[in-house]
Amino acid sequence: MYSLAFSILFVSFIILTLLVRFWLASRHIRHVLAHRSAVPAEFAEKIPLAAHQKAADYTIARTRFGLLTLMVNTLVLVGFTLLGGLQWLSLQIFQVTGPGMTYQLALLAAFTLISGAIDLPFDYYKQFNLEQRFGFNKMSKGLFFTDMVKGALLGAAIGLPLLWVVLTLMAKAGDLWWLYTWIVWSGFQLLIMVLYPTVIAPLFNKFTPLEDQSLKARIEGLMQRVGFASKGLFVMDGSRRSAHGNAYFSGFGAAKRIVFFDTLLARLQPQEIEAVLAHELGHFKLKHIIKRIAMMFAISLGFLALLGYLKTQPWFYDGLGVNPVLLPGQGNDAMALLLFMLVLPVFTFLFNPLTSIGSRKHEFEADAFAAKHTDARDLVSALVKMYEDNASTLTPDPLHSAFYDSHPPASVRIRQLNLAAQA
Repeated sequence: MYSLAFSILFVSFIILTLLVRFWLASRHIRHVLAHRSAVPAEFAEKIPLAAHQKAADYTIARTRFGLLTLMVNTLVLVGFTLLGGLQWLSLQIFQVTGPGMTYQLALLAAFTLISGAIDLPFDYYKQFNLEQRFGFNKMSKGLFFTDMVKGALLGAAIGLPLLWVVLTLMAKAGDLWWLYTWIVWSGFQLLIMVLYPTVIAPLFNKFTPLEDQSLKARIEGLMQRVGFASKGLFVMDGSRRSAHGNAYFSGFGAAKRIVFFDTLLARLQPQEIEAVLAHELGHFKLKHIIKRIAMMFAISLGFLALLGYLKTQPWFYDGLGVNPVLLPGQGNDAMALLLFMLVLPVFTFLFNPLTSIGSRKHEFEADAFAAKHTDARDLVSALVKMYEDNASTLTPDPLHSAFYDSHPPASVRIRQLNLAAQA
C-alpha cells in the first residue's frame, strides 16, 4: 500500500511540475514577444532595437529548447524508475559482477554514461545550432568533444573514489552513516574550492596574468580600499568557447583569485570593469559566499538524513519500480543514491522561488556595495553592455523571473543603481 501511494505521489508531482514549468514558459514567451517591437524606455537610448529583438528571439529559442529537453528528461526519468529501467540495468550488471562494491560502482558509472549519452545530442545542438545561430558559439567541434572527454575522465578520477568512500560509510558506519558522509562531503567540497583555480580550471581554459598595468593598478586600488587580498588577477580565454562575457572569483581562503573573461575586457572600459569587480567584491565582503556555503551544507545535511531514512524503506524502492535486496548487509546503497538523486528535483522544484529570493537580495546588496565604492553610473553602463552582448532579455515575465532567475530583472536592478547614483 505504501509503495502504491508513493508511486501515485511521485507521478502527481511529475505532472504538477510539468504543468507549472510549461505554464511559466508559455507566460515568458508571450511576455517577451509582446515587448519585442520596442526597447523599454529606460534603455531606449542605450540599446538598439535590433539588439533588443535579438535578445527576445534568443530568449524564446532557449525557452522552447528548454521545454523540449524537459519533456525528454521527464520521459527518461519515468523510464529509469516506474518503467523498470534501473531495475533492468541493475540486473544486467549484477550478472556480470556479482554482489559487492564493484557492482555498486559499476551501476553508478553505467547510469552516468547512459545519461551522458542521452544528453549529448542536446548539448551538441545547443552549442552548434542555438548558440551558433545567435553568434555566441566560438567552440570548434574538436574542442567540444575534447572538453567532454576531459570532463568524463576528471569526473571518474574524482567521483569514483568519493563514491567508494560514501558507499563504504553507508554499508559499515551504522545508523549515523549520513552524518559521517556529510562530514566527508563537506570537506570534499571545500577541497574542490581550493583546488579548482590552480588544478581543475586550467585543464579546460588558459589563464594568463592581467597585463594591462593601468587597469591592474585601478583594480588593486579598489581591492586595497575594500580590504580584499587575492592571489592574482587573471584573464581567461573564454573567447575560445563563447562570445558571452563575465568576471568571477574562484578559490577559497588563501587561494582566491580574480578572473576576467577576455571577452569582457575587450568590451568594457576600465572604470566599468572596476565597477563590475566591485559588485563581485561585495559578495565576498558581505559574506554572501560564506552564507551560501553554509546554506548548501545545511541543506545537504538535511537531505542526507532523509536518505538515511529512505534507504531502509522497501516502499521507497518498490514505489519507484525497483526491487533491490534489502537483507542485512546486502542492501543496494548505490540504488538508493540513484533513486534519491532522480526524484529529489521533482519534489523540490516548487521551492525554487525561495532560493531566488535570497539570491536576488544578495545581488541588490552587492550592487549597493559597488555603488558605494565606485560610481554607480559605471556599473549601470557595464550592465547595459553586458545585457546587450549576452542577449539577455530586458523584458522577462515577472513570474517566470521570480521562479528561475538568480538576478533581479534588468529594469529593477538598474533603477536601484540610478537612485544610488543620484543620492
